Amino acid sequence: MITDEFYQPHQQCGDGKDKSLRQLHNFVSMQKIETKSNGAAMNLSRVLFWETNYDTIDWDKNVRYVIERVVTYGNMSDWNAIRAYYGMDRIRDEMLQSRDLDRKTLNFLSCIFEIPKEKFRCYNTIQSNPGHWIY
Repeated sequence: MITDEFYQPHQQCGDGKDKSLRQLHNFVSMQKIETKSNGAAMNLSRVLFWETNYDTIDWDKNVRYVIERVVTYGNMSDWNAIRAYYGMDRIRDEMLQSRDLDRKTLNFLSCIFEIPKEKFRCYNTIQSNPGHWIY
């Protein structure tokens, strides 16, 4: 169970001063979950896939799409489900190649996998696509 200490204000991940992010990293990435990618359907929140028919999703063919939705909009039980199904190595590899992650999700994944944000493909995409001017 995640306690309130994870939601306290904190600094950048990995600077050695941030106890709550280090605990979150240990909780999320080091928890032992057996991987079972056997073609069986996952039990994810249906609202994550609002524009598709949930019952027809091919979990092995649409790996990146499923993982992006869970890390961006999912809850802890969804996270545990994809960890059990795909494993942390597959999640890391798919998210490193993703082009469409928001800044909050990118920071989360950077902290969890202890990989600099610059190594993610979406980081370069964000930098090369400036937003509209704010007048």
